[in-house]
Amino acid sequence: MKKVLFLIAVIISSLSVAQTPDELFKSANSLYKEGKYQEAINTYQKIIETDKVSSELYYNLGNAYYKLNKVAPTIYNYEKALKLNPLNKDAANNLVFAKRLTLDAIEELPQTFLQKIEENYLQKLSYNQWAIVAVVFSFLASLLFLLFYFAETPSKKRLYFATSMVSFILLISTISITFKEYHFVKNNKQAIIFSEKTAVKNAPTLHSDSVFTLHEGTKVTILDAVDNWKKIKLADGKTGWMLSDELKEL
Repeated sequence: MKKVLFLIAVIISSLSVAQTPDELFKSANSLYKEGKYQEAINTYQKIIETDKVSSELYYNLGNAYYKLNKVAPTIYNYEKALKLNPLNKDAANNLVFAKRLTLDAIEELPQTFLQKIEENYLQKLSYNQWAIVAVVFSFLASLLFLLFYFAETPSKKRLYFATSMVSFILLISTISITFKEYHFVKNNKQAIIFSEKTAVKNAPTLHSDSVFTLHEGTKVTILDAVDNWKKIKLADGKTGWMLSDELKEL
């Protein structure tokens, strides 16, 4: 009986001291302001373990790592913040400064006009956000069509018909963009190099030749995987193989 009462007391005690994600977030922010960056990181990580993640969480985590001069975790968390919210300007600005700490100077391949539009405009919203825009246009197109159907004067019918057609065209366009961005995200797995220095091979074996060297913080695209090897591609088009534990997928 005493053992049962003791277990109940332990459970009640653990529940009483357990903090909610919001409380942990406030606690971590306070630790960050006090200059206790590693403690703040540990607290932010506890929130991630609960799956209650947000763009702001990864942004703050990136700031804490930046204060500790840890290049790879800093860039990784800013990138994660932008994955969840591409419109997070603070994360985008800080990412520019963080990338200056990397050693690899990689010149990106020239982009076509359409690629520039996609990167500078379409990718500013996630596919989930584009889906919300599509839903809004679907309601708007339906409403305008109903107004056209019940309108009594020819001028109003012309107005509602024209605007409903425009809304319908925008609906089709946003649906197309949503699927395009979804497939882009799913088919373009990106990662950050976490190894301080790594030799990229021309084949997925330890005895194969090294083709170039990368350092921590560099962003790569994963093309393929064989056992514990990943085939990666750089922004300048170079490809090679490296060990999976030397990078971390976004």
